[in-house]
Amino acid sequence: MEDSGQTFIRWIVAQLPEQWEIAYIDTIVGVVLLGLIVAFLHLLVRRWLISLLNRLGRSATHPWYISLLENRVPQRALFLLPLLFFYIGFEWVSDLPEELLAFFMRILNATMILIVARTADSFLSTLHTLHELQPDAHRRPIKSYIQLGKVLVYLIAVILIIAQLAGQSPWYFLSGIGAMTAIFMLVFRDTLLSLVASVQLTNNDLIRVGDWIEMQQFGADGPVIDIALNNVRVQNWDKTFSVIPNHKFLEHSFRNWRGMQESGGRRMMRSLLIDIESIRFLTLDEVERLKASQLLNEYITKKLEEVNAYNQKHLTHPAVLTNGRWLTNIGTFRTYAFNYLKQHPHTNKELFTLVRQLEPTAQGLPIQLYAFTDSVQWADYEQIQADIFDHMLSILPEFHLRHYQYPSGWDFDKMTYRS
Repeated sequence: MEDSGQTFIRWIVAQLPEQWEIAYIDTIVGVVLLGLIVAFLHLLVRRWLISLLNRLGRSATHPWYISLLENRVPQRALFLLPLLFFYIGFEWVSDLPEELLAFFMRILNATMILIVARTADSFLSTLHTLHELQPDAHRRPIKSYIQLGKVLVYLIAVILIIAQLAGQSPWYFLSGIGAMTAIFMLVFRDTLLSLVASVQLTNNDLIRVGDWIEMQQFGADGPVIDIALNNVRVQNWDKTFSVIPNHKFLEHSFRNWRGMQESGGRRMMRSLLIDIESIRFLTLDEVERLKASQLLNEYITKKLEEVNAYNQKHLTHPAVLTNGRWLTNIGTFRTYAFNYLKQHPHTNKELFTLVRQLEPTAQGLPIQLYAFTDSVQWADYEQIQADIFDHMLSILPEFHLRHYQYPSGWDFDKMTYRS
């Protein structure tokens, strides 16, 4: 091929007029022809081959083929074809000075290394795209590993390109990196810390894309939308963004609401403050009236049997209340609240439910309702919780109980009016 190429160039030179013959004319003609052929191949690759690939991609159904085209893997790899022809064609050109030939070869080698690096970059992006198509991709995000691979690819490419342009062995430059390790550690400290943290966050499954996290130190409260090599991006509920370095998740505490989202229920834990002065025993008429309630009938019937059995044995003086047992309005209300939560259509019956009495305070006696809604969506959760406590506040007078609150201007107006 070398002899035929040089013979073809000499034939073209022989056709030129005699007055055009100058020194190195064979070399000049050879370089020009080689450049024209490479330019034609470049146009062929751009206008025909790449267009053909794009047309095939529109009708393709295989995810891997579509991902390869979208990330421009074959498009970038095809640009090696003209350069390879250029590399081989230089052997056809006769009388090219060795120094100039060596210079051209170094430039070509450096360019081909850059194209290979960009192709590898696109291939890694393709792997990430294919991984994101998997149904459980959010459980094991690999974006940080892909970014790390790209950094290594370009780092190796830069070393090889510099070695080619300088005409030195790559090991010559690698030997000097050891002396610069301390500088690299100082300059890229946060990047290295974030890299280690990213691996730990992923391997220990601490954070996934889509997790709702809360990190007060950085004002983050919302779902994770991206986990990269250096940082985690959170979209807060007010539609702002918080960007947190990965290593900060290992240095500071944060709350991940994934467990709540996966459980199928969101916790309600709110207290009603009962005015202690309104707490008392129920009268017989009140007991009979409350007994008609479907949520209290079984409880009151059973409780009356226990109370009557005890009082028949110990209550020798009916006027002395301390000798007997009686139903209280607060205890009956606690039972009612518990039964109400258990039968409510929007509480999760498989998760824990509790109505308990907390330590009395200056603001009254807290009755805490502890239950889970059957929806983890914020709006649904707030609506269900509000409906439940609307009912609880409204039903308190049926038990002759009052909710405690500080006196308001309306209360003072009433006192003034009465006086």
